[in-house]
Amino acid sequence: MTTTLKALALAAPLLAGTALSASAAGLISIIVNDPSNPYWLTEGNVASAEAKKLGYEANVGASKGDTNAESTLIDTAITNKSVAIILDPANASGSVGAVKKAIAANIPVILVNAEINQDGLAKAQLVSNNAQGAALGAQQWVRAIGQKGNYVELLGSPSDNNAATRSNGYDTVLSQYDDLKKVGSQVANWDRTQGHDKMQNLLQAHPDIQGVISGNDEMALGAVAALKEAGKLSGIKVGGFDGSPDAVSAVKAGELQYTVLQPVAIFSAKAVQEADSFIKTGKTGAAQEKQLFDCVLITKDNAAKMTAPFTMTP
Repeated sequence: MTTTLKALALAAPLLAGTALSASAAGLISIIVNDPSNPYWLTEGNVASAEAKKLGYEANVGASKGDTNAESTLIDTAITNKSVAIILDPANASGSVGAVKKAIAANIPVILVNAEINQDGLAKAQLVSNNAQGAALGAQQWVRAIGQKGNYVELLGSPSDNNAATRSNGYDTVLSQYDDLKKVGSQVANWDRTQGHDKMQNLLQAHPDIQGVISGNDEMALGAVAALKEAGKLSGIKVGGFDGSPDAVSAVKAGELQYTVLQPVAIFSAKAVQEADSFIKTGKTGAAQEKQLFDCVLITKDNAAKMTAPFTMTP
C-alpha cells in the first residue's frame, strides 16, 4: 500500500463508537496517535463521548505518529467542515504545519497529551505534568531499588517532547544518588515490542543491572516480558508511566513496582469542553494556552482504586 493510500485509510474512523450522526452542532474531528496503545484508545474514546454528550458529531482518526497521515487527516477534517479539531500531535515540530493548515481554514485546534514547538497557534494545549509525574515515579523507583545499583532506561519517541521531559525528570531525582549508575539506555518509541527487544539488547550488554526505568507502560511491560524470559525479573525492579490497565495489573502482581497515572480521561474531556466554549464564545475559558494536569503514583497500596481505564476513584 502506498503512503498516500495508508494515509487515506487512516482518515477513516478507527475507534469504537465514532460513527457520524446527524447533529446541528457540527463535527468535532479527533486525531490521536495509535489506538492499539490503550492510552491513546482512551484518549479518543473519552473525547468522542464528550463531544457527543455536548451535541456534536465525533470522528476519531489515528496518525500513528506519521506527519503525512496527520496532514491527510487534517485535510479530511477541513473537507468535512469540522467546527473544531482535537489533536494529539504526531511530532512536536513536524505537526506545526498541520495546525497552521487547520487555522487557515478557520478551524480552532485544541492539542492534547503532547505539545508543539510553537505557541499561539492552538487555542489550548492540555498535557500531563510530565516533570511532576517523572519525579513521583523516580522517587518510588528509588524506594524499590535502593540508593545503590546499576540501571538502564527505555526512552520514548525523540519527536515527542514528553520523552525528554520524563527522562530529564528521572535524572533530576536519580542524579542525587551517587551510587545509582545509569549504564545504558535505548529508544523504544513508546512500543511494547520494541521495549521487549531493546531490553534484551540492554540485558545482554549489562547483565548485572538492578533496575529498569521506562518512559511509558508499554515499553516497561515489554521489558518485563524480556526479563521473565531471561529468568531475571525477580532481581530487577521495573517502573512504568501512564497508568494503563495492563500496567496496573502488573503492579498488583508485583511485576511492575509502580506506574504513574496520566489523567488522560480528565484532560481529553476537558479539551472538548474548551473547544465547545471556543465555538460558542470565542474563548476556551482557560487562563492560558498551556495547561498541566498533575499525575498520580499507582502502587500496590492504591491500585485497587483504578475502576476504569486511566480513572482512579477518590
